Amino acid sequence: GSPAYLLLVWLIAGLITVVGALSFGELVGLMPRAGGQYVFIREAYNPLVAFLYGWSLFMVIQAGTISAVGMAFAKFTAVLIPSLGEGVKLVRLGGFSVSAAQCVAIASIALLTYMNTRGIRGGKIVQDVFTLAKVVALVGLIVLGMFIGSDLDVAARNMAGFWDAHMVRALDGKIVTIEALSGMALLAAIGISMVGAIFSSDAWNNITFTAAEVKNPRRTIPLSLLMGTGIVIVLYMLANIAYLMVLPLDGVPGAADVAGQGIQFAANDRVATAAASTGLGDSAAAVMAVLVMISTFGCNNGLILAGARVYYAMARDGLFFRRAGSLNKRAVPAAALVMQAVWACVLCLSGSYGDLLDYVIFVVLVFYMITVGGVFVLRKKMPDAERPYRAFGYPVVQALYILALGAIAVDLLIYKPLYTWPGLGIVLLGLPVYFVWRRLAPSERAGM
Repeated sequence: GSPAYLLLVWLIAGLITVVGALSFGELVGLMPRAGGQYVFIREAYNPLVAFLYGWSLFMVIQAGTISAVGMAFAKFTAVLIPSLGEGVKLVRLGGFSVSAAQCVAIASIALLTYMNTRGIRGGKIVQDVFTLAKVVALVGLIVLGMFIGSDLDVAARNMAGFWDAHMVRALDGKIVTIEALSGMALLAAIGISMVGAIFSSDAWNNITFTAAEVKNPRRTIPLSLLMGTGIVIVLYMLANIAYLMVLPLDGVPGAADVAGQGIQFAANDRVATAAASTGLGDSAAAVMAVLVMISTFGCNNGLILAGARVYYAMARDGLFFRRAGSLNKRAVPAAALVMQAVWACVLCLSGSYGDLLDYVIFVVLVFYMITVGGVFVLRKKMPDAERPYRAFGYPVVQALYILALGAIAVDLLIYKPLYTWPGLGIVLLGLPVYFVWRRLAPSERAGM
């Protein structure tokens, strides 16, 4: 717990995201095709590495992110309807259980998938509406924290320990130990804390998946990547500052009120509703919960819409189920959408929101490093190709990006082994799957 390091984590995540977006801008300008990141990796390296990305996207990254966002939607639904919370178990079979929140998440994924099978135009309208709602929610939080509900005493408490980094261990609603952090322990803690910040900033790359369906993608997508990530990062930084002006960072897990729990132990990690409740009362918390529900619903719509385009591109290369490479009468890869939804719903049953975050983020980091490394490879392989946009700061900025993500990935392997090693195992499992697939499925390369 340290306000300074909390903001530093979000700042680092923001810089990483913007550098990644700038690098992807060069790649999408070079190859504005359906499949986006999958195509970049295939052209920079080879079909095997591209398959490992697509395999990991389906098994972990996209489906896992859809599941996690679905669980976040359910978590805030429970603010309005407590009987739909994670603590309400509907099914118990030995050590396995299904909560009401998991059912809400599954229902939301199924509904959004159905909506997207009806055509991209409808999905785009939904996306525009819910993206606006997300911005409204963030701006509302910022205004609440900085101008309406700010508490000078709380802000002073947070400022007093601004640089005091410490780790709090809690058990059964009570604080067990408080340990000061410095040196390598502090760096390790920063790396682990990056998970939530990077995840919140993630999915910006999904616009590259739909490049073939965007007008003038060579110009539009690089600009969208830069502006979109830049605006979101600024809003996230301001939102965290707003939290620190409303709620104390440190708290007690078993406290009776949200102020006593603080940011650190906000009930079910619902910091936004805790801040709204503190600033304006329970009615404001309900309004904020609705806005976050709308935001997560819209976020998942974009994830669902984009992910299927990668499986479509893989199927056209003969590296995924052939049905995924077909379009329905509305020119939508409906089969790919359904396959993605089924697996995402299975993952919803595998754990909580926090578990899914840890499961996803390590694999995300690995393939961001590989993709940005592709900028170096393609500069050598295709030196004379038209590049409407060139990555900022090449090659130094991209090298630093890869080193930073590599350090975070190693940190997670050491300190989050229960989730990161299985994630790495799934990536490597794609190796034998690739060779089996190549033997069983004839290549269907098209439009390459």
